[in-house]
Amino acid sequence: MQVSVETTSSIERRMTIGVPAEQVESEVQKRLQQTAKTVKINGFRPGKVPFSVVKKRYGQGVRQEVLGEVMRNAYVEALAEEKINPAGYPKFETKSVEEGQDLEFVAVFDIYPEFEPADMSGISIERETAEIKKTDIKNMIDVLRRQHGTPKSVKRKAKKKDILTIDFKGTIDGEEFAGGSAVDSKVTLGSGQMIPGFEDGLIGAKPEDELTLDVTFPEDYQNKELAGKAAQFAVTVKANEELVLPEMDQEFFSKYGIEDADEEKFTAEILKNMERELAQAINTKVKQQIVDQLVEINEFDVPGAMVDQEIDRMREDAVRQFGGGQMKASDLPAELFKDQAEKRVRTGLIFSAIVKANELSVDADKVNDKIAQIASTYQDPEQVIEYYNGNQEQMAQVQSVVLEDQVVELVLEKAKVVDKKVSYEDAVKPAAQTVA
Repeated sequence: MQVSVETTSSIERRMTIGVPAEQVESEVQKRLQQTAKTVKINGFRPGKVPFSVVKKRYGQGVRQEVLGEVMRNAYVEALAEEKINPAGYPKFETKSVEEGQDLEFVAVFDIYPEFEPADMSGISIERETAEIKKTDIKNMIDVLRRQHGTPKSVKRKAKKKDILTIDFKGTIDGEEFAGGSAVDSKVTLGSGQMIPGFEDGLIGAKPEDELTLDVTFPEDYQNKELAGKAAQFAVTVKANEELVLPEMDQEFFSKYGIEDADEEKFTAEILKNMERELAQAINTKVKQQIVDQLVEINEFDVPGAMVDQEIDRMREDAVRQFGGGQMKASDLPAELFKDQAEKRVRTGLIFSAIVKANELSVDADKVNDKIAQIASTYQDPEQVIEYYNGNQEQMAQVQSVVLEDQVVELVLEKAKVVDKKVSYEDAVKPAAQTVA
């Protein structure tokens, strides 16, 4: 076998591979002889079909099958011979496949980029800190109770937390606009589900009231055609409901998996969950800042095959998330996922480079702590811990997460970190996602 490798970019390689004709033809002969023993053709007894007839009918298909296998095997052998580690699958280009001639083809593939991680001392992180106050706990319990509340129709003036059923029609400069109208829409006053000023304008309204709201769309409104524009909404109030909240008793506590509890124990469990949520939200925002800045300061070419594979994974995830139905992953345009997929691949390569450069290895104690943390959210933590310890695939996923956490810790040691005190509510709000 003859092999030559051409460097066409920092990460792309073109490998030309030549395979002797005898190797291909002998395998084709062997396959056709096996076919002749079992094939059924009218006019011939099984196993008695002349070889020339078998070759004429099946030769081309068998040859294509053999060529595909020979190219794949030769490619793998050539990689080992040249000591090359490809990133993703290759594309094959055939140059000579004529019968009786040496097979020659080209495998085009990417390799993993080689780069030294950039200096991390210039990274600047704003880390939020927050204290969970009694009012935060009270508000959280109120949210949980409202999730199981019973709507009760009322005729009085609307106040915050009431649920109004309304019809509305929006206009800008007297003209209706797309998405500005609705019938039998339910709005919880004070929830922030509508644009600023809309819900406030409904406080004090009663069923059968008709009113006009003058509001302005926020400058950062998602629909750029409406952002910053003044609008009028003609609103008809059709019904007002208040929620009758469940009692703080065992029946209610059980809905959240808390058994044999009184109000004090329930509140303690809610606080524990809030503390966990707060820590996770803060860490997530810190990690996002680290990822964004690492991507910005580390420049290298990303293997296209790895991006394509990540796009395929994201397509599959999207189909699963939205229930699938008749939709296939391949129906979703690759462009929808390309930027995010490239950022994910780039981030993974940067983290791997940092692990290698700093000789990091998975901390077993931190793995055990992570599993214990996961298990603490279940009713039987010991059973969950046992499951992870006995499942190699799940354990590998936890180890991967822990290694990422260790990279984040390393970056924080080198970066400039400024702590910023915020409210609990602001701390648990997700940060705006960015795509490189």
